[in-house]
Amino acid sequence: MPLFYIIIGAAGLGAASYLYVRNRQLVKKLKHAELLLDWNTKVHSFLHEPELLDSVNTAANQLLFADEAAVALVQQTGNEHSDSSVLNSNVSVGSFKADKLTVPMSARGRSIGMLEATAKSGSLVFKEADYEMLTKFAGPLALALDTARQFEALEESVSELQHATALKDRLENELQIAGSIQLSFLPTTMPSANEPFDVCALLKSAKEVGGDFYNFFKIDEDHLFFTLGDVSDKGIPAALFMAMTLSLIKGKMNSNLTPGELLEKVNDELCTDNAQLFATIVCGVLNIVTGEVVLSDGGHCTPYIVKEDGTVIPIKLPKGIPLGSFPEFTYHDQRIVLDRGDRFVLYTDGITEAENALQEQYSTNRLQQFLSQTSGYSSAEIIDALLMDVFMFADGAPQSDDIAVLCLMRR
Repeated sequence: MPLFYIIIGAAGLGAASYLYVRNRQLVKKLKHAELLLDWNTKVHSFLHEPELLDSVNTAANQLLFADEAAVALVQQTGNEHSDSSVLNSNVSVGSFKADKLTVPMSARGRSIGMLEATAKSGSLVFKEADYEMLTKFAGPLALALDTARQFEALEESVSELQHATALKDRLENELQIAGSIQLSFLPTTMPSANEPFDVCALLKSAKEVGGDFYNFFKIDEDHLFFTLGDVSDKGIPAALFMAMTLSLIKGKMNSNLTPGELLEKVNDELCTDNAQLFATIVCGVLNIVTGEVVLSDGGHCTPYIVKEDGTVIPIKLPKGIPLGSFPEFTYHDQRIVLDRGDRFVLYTDGITEAENALQEQYSTNRLQQFLSQTSGYSSAEIIDALLMDVFMFADGAPQSDDIAVLCLMRR
């Protein structure tokens, strides 16, 4: 065979061999690329960090034929990881050894940790292509880990929100029940129009329950007891103290006690219980026949008599201490007489201290001016109009204190 043909044949065989090897390399790279793409997609299907970390060994074995792989995570504030060693957040440099590869992981501008592969199967050493492959896998893995952390944080936040919402709903339900219980201590029906007196009262708490209170009831056929007060706190503690105070008042009041004597007994009882709250109060007994009213004060707001012609008269009572302040205090009685058509008005400081957006208070002056314009009003009409006047003055500013009003008119 001529030498020329031998050379051509050898060259052809060499070219064929080169193409064969080249094609095998391309096929291998293509398979690696497909495998890498598959794992890059797979890691983003895991929503929780433990699932991701468990998949690292399998991924390293398939991508690099590594026997073992591990992830060392950067410790995050309030989020510790027991599955790996803790790294400082400035870790950013990888390493390339024959039996160990280490590449940094970062996502969204933050260091996530390090990805390490060790002990190549079959005692083979790692090559630069393996380092590149691990680096390419570390990026999506870091992003998936960061996303999983955010997802777990979101799950925790949602769980906390659900717990807080359930707790809020339960508290609101309990407060509604407490409000119903509180209202059960108050009179629910007004006296008949055939009575020689007209009494009406209203309570509007700033919260679901509050500390303002009132009560009125007949002691006997000729005497009507009435009271109005204000506990020093708000909310449930005030409501409990209010309930205890009203229970003591109703349980102890009888025809043999004056209002002052009643307050002495109730005050001593409240001081014995050491509730660490106190209540201002005014209470009185109306003689339905004569119009005489016996009054006693426990540090409360000045009441008013509104005459039939609109004249407003402040009633200066001997000042006593609020109920529950300290025991064995002597409360004094004072007698006044209501003429027919006179209205006796009691209120709490939720009226006079109501504020508008400019933090101006409604004040006693405005209250007296309003009362002077109520000639001919019934007790209910006075209360309704007073509340409307206060709310118009506040002009949308939130109610900051409980409000209670009682109006007694002698017909």
